[in-house]
Amino acid sequence: MKLICSKANLLYGVNIAIKAVPTRTTMPILECILIDASDGEIKLIANDTELGIETSIEGIIEEPGIIALDAKIFSEIVRKLPDNDIVITSDSSLQTVITCEKAKFNIVGKLGDDFSYLPSIEKNEPISVTQFTLKEVIRQTIFSIADNDTNKLMTGELFEINENKLRVVSLDGHRVSVRNIELKNISETKKVVVPGKTLQEISKILPGSVEEYVDIYITDNHIMFEFEKTTVLSRLIDGEYFRIDQMIASAYETKIKINKRELLECIDRATLLVKEGDKKPIIMDISDEHMELRITSFIGSMNEDIEIEKDGKDMLIGFNPKFFVDALRVIDDEEIMLYMVNPKAPCFIRSDTDHYIYLILPVNFNAANN
Repeated sequence: MKLICSKANLLYGVNIAIKAVPTRTTMPILECILIDASDGEIKLIANDTELGIETSIEGIIEEPGIIALDAKIFSEIVRKLPDNDIVITSDSSLQTVITCEKAKFNIVGKLGDDFSYLPSIEKNEPISVTQFTLKEVIRQTIFSIADNDTNKLMTGELFEINENKLRVVSLDGHRVSVRNIELKNISETKKVVVPGKTLQEISKILPGSVEEYVDIYITDNHIMFEFEKTTVLSRLIDGEYFRIDQMIASAYETKIKINKRELLECIDRATLLVKEGDKKPIIMDISDEHMELRITSFIGSMNEDIEIEKDGKDMLIGFNPKFFVDALRVIDDEEIMLYMVNPKAPCFIRSDTDHYIYLILPVNFNAANN
């Protein structure tokens, strides 16, 4: 094999493919990026058996061939080479030479035959969303997946397609995030759970164009994302997802209209008094035209008033401040609506159109001590 490509193109492709290289594995071949230049284009492929990525880059193939190279070493070599054309050659003994200007590296590759290519899946009618939309939807929901495997379903996100609507849901037992997107085409009804790791990696490599689309294909066991010259294929998480509709009922006793930035900045200031690991709630004391926020910790205390518009009952309720901050940071609206039922029921932050819904469970506190 002999191929020539610019450092910029090669580094771009390596940085995409390496997202599917596992950090720990008992199979050395999975620690590699496969360079496949056997079929008229240069493909870079990585696959950890749960997540696979294939991307094509521009370059010149002088001699076709296939070689698997240790991903970490290969990416570091490419990153530190001069900004010029890079020549990669390998022979039947798997000796691989990487040269650029006066720099020359000689490393041993592995047989491409041992590499696990991305499985072929049946492509039906795709679900298409813009790169920007998919990137935003992930940003606005990924923070509320669970970060441990106690319940596997909580480590993923629900993708639910119903006619021309896509609903994306994440939850971790303390909060729920919901984003509703309108699709340009009517699609077959589907309901699958996509691993959070897959969505995090896609978000990192998506350019985020408002004009270019991502085509999404769903089968019984896999989901595939295709954009530009990249394919990301992931296994789905098995199991029946939680009954979301029962969680996001629209009944409320108190409705509040509030400036999002003021609320976010106030809670953010309050968390200065909370050490990591402390479970001190932010208390919201809601009356007719204002909300008093206060927090008391071992360090000290703080209170602040914010003007609001309120319909319904007064309320005294407490929340984990981090959960509120996480939700407020991803909402772009200048003013938001909070809906509450009672001090022991969830608070909802939702748009008038249900474009987004965030559910946050309250925490118990002793009102006399706050």
